[in-house]
Amino acid sequence: MHQSLHLEHPTRPAGRGRLQLLLILLVVIGPMLLATAMYQWRFWVPESRTFHGQLHGGGQTLADLGVTVQEPAGWQLLVTDAHGCAADCRELVYLARQIHIGLGREAGRASHALALSDSLDADYAAQLEREYPQLQRLPLEAARYVGFGQQDARLWIVDPLGNLVLSYPAGVSGKAVLEDLRHLLKLSPLG
Repeated sequence: MHQSLHLEHPTRPAGRGRLQLLLILLVVIGPMLLATAMYQWRFWVPESRTFHGQLHGGGQTLADLGVTVQEPAGWQLLVTDAHGCAADCRELVYLARQIHIGLGREAGRASHALALSDSLDADYAAQLEREYPQLQRLPLEAARYVGFGQQDARLWIVDPLGNLVLSYPAGVSGKAVLEDLRHLLKLSPLG
C-alpha cells in the first residue's frame, strides 16, 4: 500500500495581511501626518523659547528699518533712536559696547553702531569720539523707522547679511543680550 503524502499548508486569513500592511503604513506615514497637523493647527507646540529679545524672522533688513549702510562688517549690535539719543539711547550705546567687549575672543566677529535721525548734542558727540572710538555712526531715516513701528531707542542684533534678527527695548539685561549673541555666533558660520 502506497500512500501519498500530501502536506497541507495552513491558510492565512486574507484580512491579516491587509492589517499588517495598514500597520506598517501607519507607523511610517503617521508621524509625518501628525507633525503636519501640529504645524498647521499649532497644537502641542511648546511655548518656551531660548532667546530673550523680539525675534524678527521675516527677512527684514536694515534698509526696511531705515538704516543706510554699505555693507555690515560681521554681526552688529545696533542702537537706533528716532531722536537725538536721550538717556535710554545712551544706556543702550553703553550696553552695546559692554556686550561687544563681553564677547571676548569672538569680539572680532561683531561690531557696535549707532543710527540716529537727529544730530547729537555737541557734548555727547565729543564723548562718543573720546570713549567709543570703534562705534560706527549711521544715518537713520525717521519716517521709515516710525513706519516700521519704532519710535523709541532700541538695541538690535543684525546678521552679517544685514538682516534684523533680534531687538530689545531700553532697560534690557546685558547678560540676556550677550547670551543671545553668543548663541547666534555659535550657530552661524557667517561673520
